Amino acid sequence: MGLPGTGSGGAGGGGGLMGLLPLVLMFAIFYFLLIRPQQKKAKQHKEMLSNLKRGDSIITTGGIYGRIVEVNDTSMNVEVADKVRIKMAKGFVHGLAGGGQEASPPPPK
Repeated sequence: MGLPGTGSGGAGGGGGLMGLLPLVLMFAIFYFLLIRPQQKKAKQHKEMLSNLKRGDSIITTGGIYGRIVEVNDTSMNVEVADKVRIKMAKGFVHGLAGGGQEASPPPPK
């Protein structure tokens, strides 16, 4: 005669692996929908920063439009108006202004 709760029945030992399956599935979905696209976007941004050159029109993370006058390893000088230049860190460039096309050279004075 089996007492309730003693496990004298035949089933009940293989549910541990099946209990982890939804958790693993959720992590896989999270990885492919959120983490991987973010890594790809960060890689593209880093590549864009390394390809910046003099004459490129940019927009900063603060929303300032300008044209690159000088590029160094970690910083650059950007002309935001006639005879107005600011020095800024490369990491604060949001992207190229005007769809990634090069800016025309400044007019001769």
